[in-house]
Amino acid sequence: MSTQTPTTTEAAAPEPGEAATKKTLGIGFWVCIGWLLVMVFVAVFATRLPIPDPKFNFIEPGQAGPSKGPSTAHWFGTDKDARDVFARTMYGARVSLTVGFIAIVFGMFVGGTLGILAGFFRGWIDRIFSFMFLVLLSFPSLVLAIMLTALLDRKLFTISMILGVLAVAPVGRLARATTMQYAEREFVIAARSLGAKNKRIIVRELLPNVAIPMSALALLGMAVAIVAEGGLAFLGLSVERSITWGGMIQLGSDSSKTLQNQPWIAFFPIGVLFLTVFALNFAGDRVRTYFDVKETSL
Repeated sequence: MSTQTPTTTEAAAPEPGEAATKKTLGIGFWVCIGWLLVMVFVAVFATRLPIPDPKFNFIEPGQAGPSKGPSTAHWFGTDKDARDVFARTMYGARVSLTVGFIAIVFGMFVGGTLGILAGFFRGWIDRIFSFMFLVLLSFPSLVLAIMLTALLDRKLFTISMILGVLAVAPVGRLARATTMQYAEREFVIAARSLGAKNKRIIVRELLPNVAIPMSALALLGMAVAIVAEGGLAFLGLSVERSITWGGMIQLGSDSSKTLQNQPWIAFFPIGVLFLTVFALNFAGDRVRTYFDVKETSL
């Protein structure tokens, strides 16, 4: 008895009752976006919200020490100078989110522009820009940030630009790879055959397609910039005379005794920093999956 081999069409046929799965961002994505919106709202309107003064010393009569644990009056407790940790954590979001946003916008603009030009024109332009990306990626990022911070001032804009320079190479390489992928597609060839100039092809045909994977990288890049700023603040090299998450963590972990006796000073800022970075990473990963951005392009 001979057995009949199923045809390709029969083998590929879906099982009875099998329904096509609709691609969605998922509830987790919107939860993360909600958290990020709350943090942005707090950072923008911190001075108008009913939040205690982050620099005020809440020393009460008869208090044994300046630091006090979490309570209804101070949700995150107070630090070694009797300052409200919750208020300082909320105000710290202003520096971290601002630095992360400016850094990734700078990286997207400069790196995206150079990457698109390199992928579109090829030749010597591609070789020069690709070499620049390679140099930036070969240099240790943290060492470069520390070196530039030590040479320059430590203002908010300066720190943001330093971290923005570090974002140029990853964004540029992604923009270059994506541009090369779409530069030979039919719609670009058709636009060129109709007499469209290079500027129009780049802006109208390539940029909308390159912007999709770059939007996923933007969220991931902002998370990296926030962590980098926290690392600089922990080393005392971030924005001077400002409340930062990294500075609060450094204050709460300056000794093992502080961590043992007053762990809330460091762990509450660590928790908020973790949730913010996690939300950015998760949202960026969901966007990458939703638009099917290949990791090899990164």
